[in-house]
Amino acid sequence: MSTTVVIDCFPESASAYGGGYAVVAVDVIRATTTAVTGVALGRECFVASTIEAAVALEARLTDPLLVGELGGSMPYGFHLQNSPAALAQRTDIHRPMVLLSTSGTQLIAEAKNAAAVYVACLRNYRAQAAHLAAHHAEVAVIGAGSRGEFREEDQLCCAWIAEELVRAGYTPKDANTAEIIERWTRADLEAITRGKSAEYLRRTGQLKDLEFITTHIDDLRDVFRIEGGRVVRLRSRLEAASHRATDQASVSR
Repeated sequence: MSTTVVIDCFPESASAYGGGYAVVAVDVIRATTTAVTGVALGRECFVASTIEAAVALEARLTDPLLVGELGGSMPYGFHLQNSPAALAQRTDIHRPMVLLSTSGTQLIAEAKNAAAVYVACLRNYRAQAAHLAAHHAEVAVIGAGSRGEFREEDQLCCAWIAEELVRAGYTPKDANTAEIIERWTRADLEAITRGKSAEYLRRTGQLKDLEFITTHIDDLRDVFRIEGGRVVRLRSRLEAASHRATDQASVSR
């Protein structure tokens, strides 16, 4: 069976990947990093594509934490910006999170035709790739984009996931995918700190998020899948392998 990977961008592109495709939504600065961080800490996370959807979720959840931004600004009545750094500092993990963002959560919503939808970021790119290689033959890694641009940080993360798949035997679906992999797998991580998203964080005094993102690279062995509008944490192949190694070491002792 042939295995292929394609890199694409923007929420409106996601609906084109149906059938057997697994879609990986990537919005490094900041929606998917925020979602992954919250769920990794044990918090429930529900994804809203519109302010109306966020309000509807708020009404049916117990004491939810409203997190997100629209056009860069935190909506009225929300508790927290789309900030992984700020979220990581909170101790109220019993409160379910409703996450809304301009592009990232839109991308997740538009991927409804896919066989499976995952959210990934630099924190779990390698675990995500390992899981895809074990379970899906056709993969679309899609960057959320911002203001009509495929931002540097999303290109880099998409390329890193796709490169892991190529190493596992996948074939780039098109020349654009091959070119992005070639360009960004050789790039230094510092490249994302020079992009427009990073500049926005600097301009608005949100440098803690940039620091958080650039210092949390491949530190999670988890995979995060969308199930019924909720981000669900799955055990990845890497985590399973780590557990097996630990168990074997315990037995040998």
